[in-house]
Amino acid sequence: MSNILKYKGYMGSVGFDAEDRIFHGRLLGIGDVVGFEGVSVDELEGDFRDAVDDYLDTCREIGKPPEKPFSGRIILEIPSELHVSIATEAGRQRKRVEDWIVDACRRMVETG
Repeated sequence: MSNILKYKGYMGSVGFDAEDRIFHGRLLGIGDVVGFEGVSVDELEGDFRDAVDDYLDTCREIGKPPEKPFSGRIILEIPSELHVSIATEAGRQRKRVEDWIVDACRRMVETG
């Protein structure tokens, strides 16, 4: 089961408010706040798609480039000793450092 909706490269969270009996969510991975809601799954999905389309239309109308969620690039600083250890292990496995890090992250995410 997934609590994430996807459309046009954007992802949206899914939540449920038991008191108001409504599904709700917002776009993930962008600074702009874009929300959506619905009283059924079908209505939630439709409002999510409408919210993405409205966001893109609004950005176009005001001349602002829409934010791109989760580009796949992460820039981070790590201790130099860890960098050496990662590079050494990646080399031992005959992998690029980037590929080694992606594999390590995947294992962590998949095992929880």
